[in-house]
Amino acid sequence: MNPRDEAEQTAMTLSSHWIVGPGALGRLIALRLTDHARATLVGRRPPSPIQRLLTPEGETLTRRLAVAVIGALPDETPAIVHLTTKATTALAACDTLARALPADTPLVLWQNGVGSQQAIARRWSGPVLCASTTEGAHVQGDLQVTHAGHGHTFIGALDGRHGGLASQLADDLSLAGLPSELVDDIGVRLWRKLAVNAAINPLVAHFGITNGELRNPPYRLHVEAMIEEIAAIMAAESVTPPEGDGIDGWRQLVWQVVDATANNLASMLQDVMAGRPTEHEAILGPLLAAARRHELSAEHIQMHFRYLAARQST
Repeated sequence: MNPRDEAEQTAMTLSSHWIVGPGALGRLIALRLTDHARATLVGRRPPSPIQRLLTPEGETLTRRLAVAVIGALPDETPAIVHLTTKATTALAACDTLARALPADTPLVLWQNGVGSQQAIARRWSGPVLCASTTEGAHVQGDLQVTHAGHGHTFIGALDGRHGGLASQLADDLSLAGLPSELVDDIGVRLWRKLAVNAAINPLVAHFGITNGELRNPPYRLHVEAMIEEIAAIMAAESVTPPEGDGIDGWRQLVWQVVDATANNLASMLQDVMAGRPTEHEAILGPLLAAARRHELSAEHIQMHFRYLAARQST
C-alpha cells in the first residue's frame, strides 16, 4: 500500500477510539476526542460516564462518554486503542486487550519513561505508535479533570513505520484541541520526555508542590542538580536537547516545561497523594542504568529513586 492509500484508509477508519486508563491523561484525551469521534473510556472498574473538563482558559466542559471495563469489553472493534495506563501496568493491560481484539488493531502508547514501549511493541501484533506529550492534567475526584497547561504531542513508531496512521492520528488529536505532529524520531522524543520528567516529577512528589514552585528557592537548586546529572547521561547516550547545546539546552527545555505547566500537579505527585505506586522505576531507572554503563555520577537521581522506592514499600 502506498502512503496515499494508507492515509486515505486511516482517514476512513479513525472514527472510534478506546482510551484504556481513566487517569488524568486518559480522561483528557477522551473528553477532547468525544466531540469529533466515538471515544470509549475503559477502566478496571466502570468510569463515570459524565465527566467535566476544566480548561486552561477557565471554561468547564461537561460531556457524556461511552465507558467500559477492561474485563468486559464491548463487542465493537475500535479504529485505534490509546493505552494511557501507568508504565507498570501497561504490559498486563496489553495482554488483556490482545485476547479481545483483532490482531491488526492499532495501538498508541502514552506511557512515561523508556522501556515499556519497546516491550509492548515486541508483543503486540498490530501497528504500535508511541506518543510523547507535554500536555498537563490532573484529576479532581471521579468526575473532573483539570487541563492545567497546553502542550504538544509527538507521534511515531519506534521502527519508523505506519506513517499514514500516525499522521491521521496527529490530525485527529489536533482537531480535538491537542496539538500533535508525526515525527520519525520518536525514540529520541521519548528520551527527551524522560529527561524532563526526571528533572521535575520526583522533586514535586518529594516536596509536595506544584511544578511552578520549583522556580523558588530552595527547590530550584535541586532542579539544577538533577539537570546537571541528566545532561551528562544524555550526552553519553548521544541524545541531544531540541534547542541549544549540552546542559544549557537541557536547562532551557526543563524550565520551559516548568513554566508551561506551572499550575500542574505532576502525575507522580498525584500518585503519592493517592497512595498509589509511582513510575519512578520507568522514569529514573533508565537514567541510573545508563549512568552505570557510562560510569557517571547520579547521586541526586539515586537519592530520589531511593526515596520513592522506600515510600512505596511502607
